[in-house]
Amino acid sequence: MSADWRLFLPKSVTVLRQGYGLGDFRADTIAGLTVAVVALPLAMALAIASGAAPEVGLVTAVVAGLLISALGGSRFQIGGPTGAFVVIVYGIIAEHGYDGLLMATLMAGAILVVAGLARVGTLIKYVPDPVTTGFTSGIAVIIMASQLNDIFGLRAADVPADLIPKVQALWAVRDNLSLPALSLSATCVAAILLLRRYAPRLPGFLIVTVLAAGLVIVTQLPVETIGSRFGDMDARLPAPSLSFWRWDNAVALLPSALTIALLAGVESLLSAVVADQMTGRRHRSNVELVAQGVANMASASVGGLPATGAIARTATSIRSGARSPVAGMLHAVFLLVFLLLLAPVMKLVPMAALAAILVVVALNMAETHRFGLILRTSYGDRAVLLATFALTVLVDLTVAIGVGMVLAAFVFMHRMAGLASMDGQSIIETDQADLPPGQRPRYLPNHGLPDDIAVLTFRGPLFFGSAGVLKDALDRIGARKRVYILRLEDVPMLDPTGAFALGDLLKRLLDEGDEVFVVGASHGVLRALLQTTPKPLLKRVRFVRTFDLARHQVLGKSGADSETAGPPSGEPAVSPATPG
Repeated sequence: MSADWRLFLPKSVTVLRQGYGLGDFRADTIAGLTVAVVALPLAMALAIASGAAPEVGLVTAVVAGLLISALGGSRFQIGGPTGAFVVIVYGIIAEHGYDGLLMATLMAGAILVVAGLARVGTLIKYVPDPVTTGFTSGIAVIIMASQLNDIFGLRAADVPADLIPKVQALWAVRDNLSLPALSLSATCVAAILLLRRYAPRLPGFLIVTVLAAGLVIVTQLPVETIGSRFGDMDARLPAPSLSFWRWDNAVALLPSALTIALLAGVESLLSAVVADQMTGRRHRSNVELVAQGVANMASASVGGLPATGAIARTATSIRSGARSPVAGMLHAVFLLVFLLLLAPVMKLVPMAALAAILVVVALNMAETHRFGLILRTSYGDRAVLLATFALTVLVDLTVAIGVGMVLAAFVFMHRMAGLASMDGQSIIETDQADLPPGQRPRYLPNHGLPDDIAVLTFRGPLFFGSAGVLKDALDRIGARKRVYILRLEDVPMLDPTGAFALGDLLKRLLDEGDEVFVVGASHGVLRALLQTTPKPLLKRVRFVRTFDLARHQVLGKSGADSETAGPPSGEPAVSPATPG
């Protein structure tokens, strides 16, 4: 097996090869049980918030959680349903039905497998912070809004998925407000937050869920429970099936599948990075994506939800002493045991308690501190953050991510273009009034050369975001010159658009003057010019390595043609002074 393919070995295989003893198994068992206790109420709450039955969340945590840990590239990753999927899942079910969700999840899994095999795991890490913070905070708002029905005990039926229609529908049934449900929800939220503050090692979600169920049984509080809304839980692991697949829906569901794949990839790799920071280990991003893809396809085949790495549960596993992926696999086994044995008891859990759990999840997702910090940064980052946040809340998560990424790309291009300069001045210009030729700004530091010689010094990458100004470079020179010297020593990159623009500038300079020198062009820049500019034109240009050499040749001093730059290696042979 080649060294490259070893990077696709699951961490579970690596751990077993390195040696795995009884002490490791004992530590992983304790960690796995602890995480399972935390995940039990959370998985049910997330499923209900997504518009599915509570047992679906447990099935997802069992199947996907087992495969993510067994096949993934992180030693400590804990997988399952997460809050990030609630918005997209609820919308897909509302528009395409549950079979549509299963199709989208299956397609997303396939996309993740292909992405991992294509080694794009490192690229997903480049999703900018304003985009992730924007849609994560937007998801938090929507999760919070989705729980208003159960928090206030309104018992509204057929609540719309979109935020404003949802609020309008809930406001229409405000007379159904249940004080017992509201009191129970508020008490549960307060109890969870207090336990997190003063007893963070205790499983606050489970403790509050059990106490709330006990309180409802003892006091006979008139609040909805899982059993009263969903009936008996289906305490079994469904057999795999693809009967939900319909080819005529595949194209319509592709945008949703891409969104699920992106969310799963981003959140799983973020979780793996957090685990690395906590333990000093390193994950394998591409095999992690493959594992996420396999897990989501398996989850869809048994009727489950989309799944990914869960940051909070992964951190809980590490703090509980996990040593290997076995902890995550055991967490799935324990959840399966809970599903098979405790289903009759779990139906007694009040909906208000599960709503309280999701309120706390939403508060954790909101990242208000990070949101505020980004608002203090540049106008571009603020625009990306607010646009992504607003579109997530008011329109659609798929649209929000797409628009956010495009805006972030424009902001990045603007910054990259700002790095490019000509003679020390940025080539990005603000809007200006039209000026006659004699009043246009000129900047031509001549380095002590005669007035009939123009020196243009370019710095920074010349790409499609910065190449447009090259066509104006000749206008800034003013009177015609005998010799033009273009200094490119500090131009690290030239993309095709920049190469075409530079080629056009060279042609105009050759038409204006007797000689054109290009100084210090790197092999990459030369290669781009050779690929885009006619060779007869390039043969008229003198390419030299240093500015001093160009100065000597222009002033008629020692020519030293032997030091002029040739083309990059592998390109056609050229004369000593010109590429061609």
